[in-house]
Amino acid sequence: MIAGTPVIDLDDAASLEAADNGGALRSAASGGAQVRATAAAVGENALAPLADLRPRSVVLVTGGGRAARAAGLLVAALGDRAGLPIVSTPALPPWVGPLDVVLVAGDDAGDPRLIDAVDRAQRRGAEVVVAAPIEGPLRTAAARRTALLEPRVTVLDHNRLLRYLAVGIAVLRIIDPTRSGAAVPDLTALADVLDAEALRDGPQNEVFHNPAKTLASRMQQHGIVFAGDSPATAVLAEHSAEVLLQSAGRVAASADLHEAVAANARLGEAAGAAAAGFDPLFHDEELDGPAPVERTRVFVLSTDPDQAAARRRLAVFSGSGLVDADLVNADVDLLQSTLSDPTGPTRARVDEVGVPLPGSATHSTELEQLAVIALRVEMAAAYLRLIGSRGVAAAPGDQYDGGRY
Repeated sequence: MIAGTPVIDLDDAASLEAADNGGALRSAASGGAQVRATAAAVGENALAPLADLRPRSVVLVTGGGRAARAAGLLVAALGDRAGLPIVSTPALPPWVGPLDVVLVAGDDAGDPRLIDAVDRAQRRGAEVVVAAPIEGPLRTAAARRTALLEPRVTVLDHNRLLRYLAVGIAVLRIIDPTRSGAAVPDLTALADVLDAEALRDGPQNEVFHNPAKTLASRMQQHGIVFAGDSPATAVLAEHSAEVLLQSAGRVAASADLHEAVAANARLGEAAGAAAAGFDPLFHDEELDGPAPVERTRVFVLSTDPDQAAARRRLAVFSGSGLVDADLVNADVDLLQSTLSDPTGPTRARVDEVGVPLPGSATHSTELEQLAVIALRVEMAAAYLRLIGSRGVAAAPGDQYDGGRY
């Protein structure tokens, strides 16, 4: 079902902030804070037991939802660039032993799979990192030799992807600095980039200058399909569909770009069947009212450095007027800008302990671009939630206590 006319104008910053009684915008904008909190924990030697290790593999045991998506992003984005096998699994494999590092991540401290993974990995002599709330049964299981990365920044459930991504990056930078460390971003630099994106996506910025508001406006009055043009962006498409459902109550499909292209003709037929004889070329919504069809917009998530090639892949969706496509990617100028003065000289970037990074580290990695797109989509979902709000108070479990934007 297509959403109706927005209740709140996206350019009405005061109304957006007044409607945000659940703190949805602040929660969505806290990706940089979550990454910076993980960097601070690393600076406090939370991962000291992993220093100087050269393990056989890294095993990512995750609960459902955001932790599993973050593990999927790491595996898909690094590919053959990692210097050791990275295995994502919902339960501890039987072959794990003293030569492996096990990262256990999830939202539920009572998840039996996470508790069992921590307990068995410790008994087998593996190095264990726990990125989950340390409470209840999990606290007991993690009481022995375990590196802990507890959540430090409170956000809504669907905004936790970037925390888990940061935890995975931190572990890989320590245990495999030569290969994996060169393929993943520095956490402090990543936090700066995400904060810059959050500032651009803030409610005070108008739609024309606001990527998240632009996304939200393009999603209005349309069926939504998120498509990834690579294995990593296909995982991000799944996360985007979940965020839209959890945050705004909007139903969206996720698919690989090839699957979306194959379904293009069927999407057009399904949309046109709602109003036989409708010609979108001569329909003006301001004069004729809303179109009597269910139009679909495909949002293609991409980190392809060849922008021209990425846009050519969208050409198949043009022509019918019932199905169209937008390219969603991270802006190069944002990834190379500073928070203080984008027009001034770029300040030197440093790692978690203040050591200057080499010049090559200032270039955006694929994971850095994926993180920016993830934050932008989460902000867009928050705006969709607010512009459809009619002043209903947030439910107790859907309340963020971190303040307004």
